[in-house]
Amino acid sequence: MTVSDVVELEGHIIDSGLMERAFTVVMELGGEFDIEEFRVGTSKDEESYCRMRVIADDEGALHPILHELHQSGATLAAPTDATLTPAPADNVVPDGFYSTTNHPTDVRVDDEWVPVGNIEMDCAIVVDRDGEVSAETKVLNGIEAGDLVVTGDAGIRVKPPERPRDASGPFGFMQGGVSAERPSESLIRDIAEAIAETKAQGGTVLCVAGPAVIHSGGGPGLARLVREGYVDAISAGNGFAVHDMERSMYGTSLGMDVETMEHPRKGHKHHIYTISEVIRAGGIEAAVEEGLITEGVMHECVENDRDFVLAGSIRDDGPLPDTITDAVEAQNAIRGQAREADLVLMLSSLLHSVAVGNCLPSTTRTVCVDINPATVTQLLDRGSAQAVGMVTDVGTFVPMLAEELLE
Repeated sequence: MTVSDVVELEGHIIDSGLMERAFTVVMELGGEFDIEEFRVGTSKDEESYCRMRVIADDEGALHPILHELHQSGATLAAPTDATLTPAPADNVVPDGFYSTTNHPTDVRVDDEWVPVGNIEMDCAIVVDRDGEVSAETKVLNGIEAGDLVVTGDAGIRVKPPERPRDASGPFGFMQGGVSAERPSESLIRDIAEAIAETKAQGGTVLCVAGPAVIHSGGGPGLARLVREGYVDAISAGNGFAVHDMERSMYGTSLGMDVETMEHPRKGHKHHIYTISEVIRAGGIEAAVEEGLITEGVMHECVENDRDFVLAGSIRDDGPLPDTITDAVEAQNAIRGQAREADLVLMLSSLLHSVAVGNCLPSTTRTVCVDINPATVTQLLDRGSAQAVGMVTDVGTFVPMLAEELLE
């Protein structure tokens, strides 16, 4: 005797690949399906609809299929309210808690769909029933005893973003992804237009930058973007800030003259001298105010009141006084930046880009630039429909981007 349940799929489910994924999931997990209703959108703006009965040998086989379909955006035809279970203690979630994706999500409470705030992958959903019902994600170390945590898959609706149907621009339909062959100049022009559009709409641009930006000669270009307001916030590590300020103080990056590519005598000590001087001054802001740091990205952040987060690691020299050495505190600071961002530039910084990417909803526009194709692929393969990557030298990309935006 078999068991079954009915799911629905709505939207641009054909060209977004949702239909294909749904069929594949059912068959790969040993189930069968019966299409009960299928309406195809006949115009660009008309959505399609599919009602599908999923069949399996028993409940144990059916549940994993429904779970995977749900993660892809399918919903039960007869939805029920979400199951809410109190957290037994601080930092402890109930058994079977629902772990979020990075897609927009709704939770059903008292027969009403409630949008989940601050969507982020690998979190719990906590419902607040005091006053107007609301729901938001919480990381596990943010759970408090008594929080009403969503458990199971019932009463949850996931909405994976569809591919943009406008073919223009870097995020256009079937144009996203990793690009090693598209003409760099035209793609950079498209990215510049996306940044300008974001700013014109009052949006926020976050730049995740690695030390290679400074080392490859991209520092002055990024500093200009910060100064002129095209970059609103910087997320980086201790090394990026040290390289940037070393360039201001000594004209070198990790001991190498960034203009002549020569290694001056004792240049290998410049980065640690820089750290020492900034510590003596009392931090980056104080070093800028007393004239120790006169140019560069960090200088422009201080002078123009741009937000920056420097997250530390066990590899750091110093570290700088502004570097956050508590991992949880650094995560929370990065999370705050990610939630404000409308477009994110990831420039030659795999580890910090992964950290920021983990906090981003799939609807946030993302641009990743790295000389390593594997890095670009890894950063963009996160279920985002609005992501574009360039395999190129960041030292070429940043000056060209600044030129497109500022000249």
